[in-house]
Order: sequence, then structure tokens, then C-alpha cells
Amino acid sequence: MILQQLKGEFEQEVNSTRKLLQAVPEKDIDYKPSDISWTMGELAQHIATIYYWYVGTLTEDIYDMAADHVKRGEPNDIKATLALFESNVEKARAALNALTEQKLLDNWTMKVGEKVVLGPMPRGIVSRGFLFNHIYHHRGELIVYLRATGNKVPGMYGPTYEETVPVST
Repeated sequence: MILQQLKGEFEQEVNSTRKLLQAVPEKDIDYKPSDISWTMGELAQHIATIYYWYVGTLTEDIYDMAADHVKRGEPNDIKATLALFESNVEKARAALNALTEQKLLDNWTMKVGEKVVLGPMPRGIVSRGFLFNHIYHHRGELIVYLRATGNKVPGMYGPTYEETVPVST
């Protein structure tokens, strides 16, 4: 039951994430709101990369980030980031489709080398927090970047302000 809901949410939110990443303009790819922030391109690439983490999170009991290497390409190339996103979504979808209700209850741990950084905790909780909610958090940041640079934000849960206000001529 929970697994079917996760799969449905995944598919709906993949479409929203795709729309948001497609809204990132090349002209503002290097924008960052502060010295300690990522650029818009780095943030978009991070969002695309989270989908890669679904595989290790959903298929391994102990996921070692230090042993896992994803090829990301250049963060200032939004077309490469979109391709990374699509590739990672396919991998994430396959991992999600192979998951069972029982596996959601199994403990999962994230390590970086020998250091435990998350867990152990049930995979279902990790799926919500580390995967789904993590993406939503960074999508919110990306929306702020788009608005701060005067770009349109696509509607993900209905029309956005920009889509409802008549354009002056």
C-alpha cells in the first residue's frame, strides 16, 4: 500500500521536477544569491543527482557514498543536467519498481567511507526524508533563484503567479 503511494508520488513529482529544470535559463546559470550558495547550475545538477541516489538507497542496506561515483558533467550546461536527470530518473524508477513493502521496513545506513552519516533507520523513512523531501527542499530553493533572476516559475501544483497575471502590452 505505502509502496504504491510512493510510486505514484514519484511519477507525479518527476514531471514537476522536469518542468522546473527545463525552466532554468542558460543566461542565469551562474547566478547565486550569496557567496556560500551554489550557482543555479550547481543547484539544478544537485537535484538531478539526487535521483541517482535512489538506486543505492533502495537496493543496498549500507550505501557508501565514497564508493559510489556518478558522472555529472559540467554544472553550467543545463542540457547536460537535463540528460543526467532523465538518465537518473530511469535508474530510480527501476530501483523503486524492484522494491517491496518488506524492504521499506528493513534498516538502511549511509556511510562515507567508514563514517556513518545517516541511520541505521527503516528504508521507508529514508526514502521520504533523504530522497523525496530532499528533492522538494532543493526545488524550493531553485524556485527562489528563478524568481530572483526575473524568470518564470512553472506551475507544479496548479498555475503560478506568472501564469495567472495578464501580460501588459
